[in-house]
Amino acid sequence: MSDIFSTLEQQASYGVGRQMGEQLAANPFEGIDISAVQAGLADAFEGKESAVSMEDLQVAFTEISRRLQEAQEAAADAASAEGEAFLAENAKRDGVVVTDSGLQYEVLVQGEGEKPTHESTVRTHYHGTFINGDVFDSSVTRGQPAEFPVSGVIAGWTEALQLMPVGTKLKLCVPHHLAYGERGAGASIPPFSTLVFEVELLDII
Repeated sequence: MSDIFSTLEQQASYGVGRQMGEQLAANPFEGIDISAVQAGLADAFEGKESAVSMEDLQVAFTEISRRLQEAQEAAADAASAEGEAFLAENAKRDGVVVTDSGLQYEVLVQGEGEKPTHESTVRTHYHGTFINGDVFDSSVTRGQPAEFPVSGVIAGWTEALQLMPVGTKLKLCVPHHLAYGERGAGASIPPFSTLVFEVELLDII
């Protein structure tokens, strides 16, 4: 790459373009045309008159925004329905406890230590997946336990941790309203996602 863009100015310019590309890739719309993006960027930078009228641009932006909104709503509805179906089936399994809030848990290892309170800070190992088994976060994979206040995590965790004596390991199935809800969490967790965790309480700090 340095042979193509050898000067600092070229490298910085490439970096600007790459950052813009990453932003577009993170929030694409169906049918996006990178050559048209490049043309629009070049025309604006060079002060050329727009090749598309402002009226047509406004119509295009409005329509694309509408399509994106419809796609997001459809994806959210599907995620919510899939989560509800998963939880309904999981609740039938032997050993699964369903709390009043809708949290589902299964004891994998029963510890005998102290239970944390809402004000405690804890050290845990956890492995988090979506209902299809795809991993979205795992302290186990990183090989580094996580420390955090009991009150500083998703509601499903806050509830579950206070049920766990030190040394306990639970499998949690967390409905979206006890997880990240209708907003999701950045690009990693979509809205209305039901989440599955294996959580081991290592210590109260």
